[in-house]
Amino acid sequence: MLRRIERLLVDFSIVCVLGLGLLITVNVLMRALFNSGVPDSTVIVAELMVAAVLLPLAATTTARAHIAVELVAKRLPPRVHDALIVFGSAFGLIALAPLIWAGWREVTSTLEAGAFFYGELNLPKWPGRLIFLIGITFCWLRLALMVWQDIATMRACGRLLDDHPEEAA
Repeated sequence: MLRRIERLLVDFSIVCVLGLGLLITVNVLMRALFNSGVPDSTVIVAELMVAAVLLPLAATTTARAHIAVELVAKRLPPRVHDALIVFGSAFGLIALAPLIWAGWREVTSTLEAGAFFYGELNLPKWPGRLIFLIGITFCWLRLALMVWQDIATMRACGRLLDDHPEEAA
């Protein structure tokens, strides 16, 4: 179920990136040809960027595709390397928790206040805040499941075989 949600979030992120490209193209053409522009384009671009960056975080976490420094870690024994992976994931859980709390507070306060961006369209602020909260929360959820599964795998097998495919054969 979580994989399907992650796929949906990635697909929505792709739509946002395509929307960004289209919006920026239309805005540039309107400025060049008609000395005009898309109203509140900077606000819309900023909000779409939040979705484009944060929504695929859970899928990125699942693929273990975050930026990592492996210069030293790959030279350590596999068990120590695996322990570092679990430690990093657990640390990520701790680091994301305040962001989830702050995101929740921001969504609720923005909704209660009825806050909006000042501009021609008076766009509401809550959608971007909610997208931020959704992206961070699903990343935290995936990270928690991975920590649980990684610890279980290390207890059962002694190491995370997925990260050492050459040794699993």
